[in-house]
Amino acid sequence: MSNEIQPIRWEDGMLWLLDQRLLPQQERTLAYQDWRAVVGAIRDMVVRGAPAIGVTAAYALALAAKELEGTDWRPVFCDICEEVSQARPTAVNLVWAVNRMRDAAEGVAADRPYEKLLAAAKEIHANDIETNRALASHGAALIPNKGRVLTICNTGALATGGYGTALGVIRAAHEQSREPYVWVSETRPRLQGMRLTAWELEKLGVPYRIITDNMAGSLMRQGRVELVIAGADRIAANGDTANKIGTYSLAVLAKSHGIPFYIAAPTSTIDLTIETGDKIPIEERSEEEITEIGGVRMAPIGARSYNPAFDVTPNELITGIITETGVLSAPFGEALQRRTY
Repeated sequence: MSNEIQPIRWEDGMLWLLDQRLLPQQERTLAYQDWRAVVGAIRDMVVRGAPAIGVTAAYALALAAKELEGTDWRPVFCDICEEVSQARPTAVNLVWAVNRMRDAAEGVAADRPYEKLLAAAKEIHANDIETNRALASHGAALIPNKGRVLTICNTGALATGGYGTALGVIRAAHEQSREPYVWVSETRPRLQGMRLTAWELEKLGVPYRIITDNMAGSLMRQGRVELVIAGADRIAANGDTANKIGTYSLAVLAKSHGIPFYIAAPTSTIDLTIETGDKIPIEERSEEEITEIGGVRMAPIGARSYNPAFDVTPNELITGIITETGVLSAPFGEALQRRTY
């Protein structure tokens, strides 16, 4: 199998998204020509992962610009930017990409913004892949030879414009013949670890085993985990990090067992406007994601559930933050200020 995974591509004037809701059973790519449908794809998790959401949002705005050509487009475009930025509230890469596209629009003098904004979206996409490769290169050295690495959710090519962040680090270590072995946390309730990360590792030829989320502590106690690495949807100015629900628990367990715990994310995920993780907005998703599995009701009729999509890991539990500029160490506040732009 090819190990080149393209979750997002622009071809023939359309945006093509690999429908991640169907993986691993079915590999289906959907074509989009309307920005509204792309926003729906972000909300419905056809595409997911903070960097991938940002790239997709950029293409959505390029499609909006195409629709608005020949009109007094600026006021409407600004309104569309606001709507797109609200598609998923926790992932700061979404707002970052929207702001980049808004800045690109400022430089358009004519009534035909499409060409320039499409070029800006393609640049954001290409830069994301380049950033991921640089990040992965810095992080790979942290993985010991034949190291057993535990990760959560999906942070590979599927979650980005290509290559990956936390899973990209593992991929880079594999490509350097460091022979990592991966414990894949299933990641309830949407099972991104079991469905998506395992699918990517199969394609990459990296050895792994899937575990239920509540097995992590037992593995650590047995000495079978050398490193934990996770991604991020938003990093506050002090280094507190929002990531998929369950990440905080892994960080607490790692600290208790003396295991290094790393976050891998591009600098576009850093939000210096938010002082601490307590201020990060946490998306709450539908109760059915917990009470149903594969569309089958598992809980009693009338049972309620609580479904925050993310939790926040305090900076004191984080060993280091891997970015495209290097590995940042505590105190994170100073390091994040130096390494962002």
